[in-house]
Amino acid sequence: MELEEEVLEPVSPTGHYFTSSVLSVSNLAVLETEIPFDESQTMSLVQNVFLPISPRFSSIMVENNGKKRWKRVEVKLEDHVTIPIFPPNLSPESYDKYLDDYISKLAVERLSPEKPLWEFHIIKYPTSNAAGNVIIKLHHALGDGFSLMSALLSCLQRADDPRLPLTFPSRQRSQPKSESLVTKVCSSVFNTLSDFWWGISNSTMDEDDLTPIRSGKGIEFQPIAVSTMTFSLDQIKLIKRKLGVTINDVLTGMIFLGTRLYMQEIDKSSRKARGTAVVLLNTRMMGDYTSIQEMIKPNSKMPWGNHFTFLHVPIPNLFLPEDDHPHEYSSIIALEFVSKAQKIISTKRNSLAIYLTSRFLEILNRFGGHEAAAKYIRSTLKNSSMVISNMIGPVEQMALGNHRIKGLYFLVLGSPEGLDVTIVSYMGKVRVAFKMEKGLIDPQKFKSCMENAFEMILKASDAKNN
Repeated sequence: MELEEEVLEPVSPTGHYFTSSVLSVSNLAVLETEIPFDESQTMSLVQNVFLPISPRFSSIMVENNGKKRWKRVEVKLEDHVTIPIFPPNLSPESYDKYLDDYISKLAVERLSPEKPLWEFHIIKYPTSNAAGNVIIKLHHALGDGFSLMSALLSCLQRADDPRLPLTFPSRQRSQPKSESLVTKVCSSVFNTLSDFWWGISNSTMDEDDLTPIRSGKGIEFQPIAVSTMTFSLDQIKLIKRKLGVTINDVLTGMIFLGTRLYMQEIDKSSRKARGTAVVLLNTRMMGDYTSIQEMIKPNSKMPWGNHFTFLHVPIPNLFLPEDDHPHEYSSIIALEFVSKAQKIISTKRNSLAIYLTSRFLEILNRFGGHEAAAKYIRSTLKNSSMVISNMIGPVEQMALGNHRIKGLYFLVLGSPEGLDVTIVSYMGKVRVAFKMEKGLIDPQKFKSCMENAFEMILKASDAKNN
């Protein structure tokens, strides 16, 4: 059959946006192993476990009359799998630096459109966190975070018993306050219109202030710095119960407070600077991850692909006397940030702005083309101070082949904002990763401010119940 006669799957509109002239966005998943990865298993795992997950992993994009479609091709595994060589016999702390530099290098490099849009990188050297690392780079055109996490989980098994399915923490939300129907409708309409207009304004006209976390430059393919932190899910749940909030409220309050503490420490005037977080959201009917076979069925409730939108969330200001020092901040400030995070998140949930934003992108795409929608997305990200996204991981330990996974985190690469915060739960822990503009944000100082923020919130929750 000639190429012109082949029936090729069309690329989704979001796939067009993320492979446009102004955007090329990828996800980077890092799996930390308990033992060094056996590189002799790599090709077999990729060939027999990874590639069968989705036809897109064996496809490239071809364009005809401005429309992109997925075309199946022969995959040359050696073009997609890299096992870098670092100097031998160094300390784990030295290999931490090599790993960070290697991830920064991956952030600068675009995935080639001439071959399927994914790569595996096997790091054989022990770092402070693991005996080895498996890095998987996947272009966002292949799917959104939900799809790509489902694909990743399809490669992994329960370490204790591969025959059993992975399970996930409950996604139940706290019960909303009782309100009359009229109040709910009026509140929803007001919040929807307010959030939608504020979002458009932030994306097109109103940029955040230049601060210690925002240079205003587009850093799509510039070197980055990476830092990660691990928190006990039980501790977060304890704070949640004591304060009567949600896990997301605690984490968002910590991120906002830690960010303002850092800004205050670098430049006191920036604690009141205009700052906005873009929160990436999934528009599916949320539930546990499902198999790829289920996701690709017609009319699936959890369809494969890109089904995401975003919401603008203001970063609360820090109101403190000029001479205060971060470690002396009172518990009142910590509780205030969690309370503000709860109020903001609750208000946003009572808004349909995320769906209007999706429709607005469709309108831009219809009348201005893929490039117009891509430029709007890029402007949204570039005008903001940070992007936050989170995923729920399994409760049980996973294994890749016979390699137990000790920890995992993910990053978003190729986007213009200078600070990304990504969150994933796994085995009773929450891993928070920060992707930062190199040379602008001090990773160690920023991490220290986040640790201070968490400790402040933890102590404040204890004090409130005593």
